[in-house]
Amino acid sequence: MVGAASSIVLWLAGSLSAQPPPAPPTTSPSIPVAKAVETPAISYSAVHLDGRFIAMTFDDGPSEKLTPELLDLLAQHHIRATFFVIGRNVVEHPEILLRAVREGHEIGNHSWSHPAFGKMRDESVRAELQKTDDAIRTAIGVRPVLMRPPYGSITARQKKWINSEFGYRIILWDVDPLDWKRPGPAVVTRRIVRETRPGSIILSHDIHPGTITAMPATFDQLQAKGFKFVTVSELIAMGKPMPPKGPDTEGWTPVSSPGVAPRAPQQVPAGSPAPGLANP
Repeated sequence: MVGAASSIVLWLAGSLSAQPPPAPPTTSPSIPVAKAVETPAISYSAVHLDGRFIAMTFDDGPSEKLTPELLDLLAQHHIRATFFVIGRNVVEHPEILLRAVREGHEIGNHSWSHPAFGKMRDESVRAELQKTDDAIRTAIGVRPVLMRPPYGSITARQKKWINSEFGYRIILWDVDPLDWKRPGPAVVTRRIVRETRPGSIILSHDIHPGTITAMPATFDQLQAKGFKFVTVSELIAMGKPMPPKGPDTEGWTPVSSPGVAPRAPQQVPAGSPAPGLANP
């Protein structure tokens, strides 16, 4: 009997070991997939969007005489603009800046003395920006969130550390009437109206009389073409982000017209005239 029982145990063990392993589960466990994180843009020359919105920008002021005249014109046309101001001018005329803000305009940092950042050491650039930041905050009670480098002169590395330290978006442009060359009001108007597209950031200056004279016709013709004016920050907020176009244009968002690429301002030595910006 004992021998028979042992035989049965051995037969059962062999049968069990011969069974195939259990089948794997028909459904595999879900594996989490990392989602792409959209990085906010650092700099803009224009904005890609559907509507006919544009941003008028004025550099190098405030001017004691011309900026108030421009503010009157903007009010008459119900237009809000963005002013990129020079720090030492802000200290001289803080009341003009305060009026601009009260009337719905935006203020950006355009350096203290208008040097070419691309040719400067970091500590010098930092001092230019900080002094102007302080002057703007003293004048209007808040610090700016936008910065435009004089002459458009700035390196990709500078864009990154300026954005990191100050939180600024760096604003360039895609429409440049070269008004600093004083070509005459009619020419300034014609160039702006011809080059402006949906999402354009238009460069001009509120320190040249001819520019101020050109603005009524410019505003009228742009509005007749269906364009609506907003501040730069508002334009950015309604834009559709697009990928960078090159190593020195990270974060730029090109205009919406097919085949039109953003035009990068040239870098020039400090003190030299440059396309789009006059010496202060």
